[in-house]
Amino acid sequence: MKSSIQHIKPHFSDFRSVARALSIVENDLYGANDLLKSLAFDKHVPVIGVTGPPGAGKSTLVNALIGQLTAKHLKIAILAIDPTSPFNFGSLLGDRIRMAPHFNHPGVFIRSLATRGSMGGLSAKAIEMTDVLRSAGFDYVIIETVGVGQSEIEIAGLADLTLLVLVPESGDEIQNIKSGIMEIADAFIINKADRADAGLFANNLQKIISQKGESKVPVFKTVASHSEGVNEVVDFILSASTAKNSRKELLLAEKAYKLIQQKQMAGVDKKKLLLSIKEALAQPDFNLYRFTENYF
Repeated sequence: MKSSIQHIKPHFSDFRSVARALSIVENDLYGANDLLKSLAFDKHVPVIGVTGPPGAGKSTLVNALIGQLTAKHLKIAILAIDPTSPFNFGSLLGDRIRMAPHFNHPGVFIRSLATRGSMGGLSAKAIEMTDVLRSAGFDYVIIETVGVGQSEIEIAGLADLTLLVLVPESGDEIQNIKSGIMEIADAFIINKADRADAGLFANNLQKIISQKGESKVPVFKTVASHSEGVNEVVDFILSASTAKNSRKELLLAEKAYKLIQQKQMAGVDKKKLLLSIKEALAQPDFNLYRFTENYF
């Protein structure tokens, strides 16, 4: 069994091998660790993170990006991350439906992944699965993350280039800056820019960025549903992703932290934890801190 696992070589020309490798890693099947340790990275494959609040049009933008990148004969892998329900631990995993126009494209591989309860919308599995895709030799890997607010900054630990998608009615720009999520962006994309006050929002955002000393961070206006302004974003991706990443050590440290954290927490099963909590609550002197101290 071990030798057969080691002979799985994910490659963009064979989507079955890619899908199988991802399933082994995602579900921690036998040999997953050997597979990860055997991954070979023959070329630099930029990882593009697309993040932002719910309703900003991230999936629509990713659709438009895929269309323009494949038109340049580039092979694209997409890892679309959906939230996991804290109640039934399920996930809709609906990005395959939203990206239906590219589902059968021979140069596009789409995989959905649940957050598995990770507060930042990223789990250690997302890191491992991204590396599987990188090793398969795609030209770009796009990670679309669930928009959950400040903890979304975890994407900075995974992506070489992070695109933050906003809409004109995102609200008080100062509050967005305070949330911390703004500081992770390599580019801001104001989507649905055909709406009222989009120009004013863009100008105010650029002023705030300049005041923070981040004048090199571009602001793009797009209407992704009509592919308007998307070509400028694609040009930025193609140019910026080839530049030397000054955050490489920081990114690797963040990834290592998540992987170590996963291994340390491997013995904690959320479903079993829920059952234990239900039993403990039946005791009149229940105390959460005593419960957690004695859980291990």
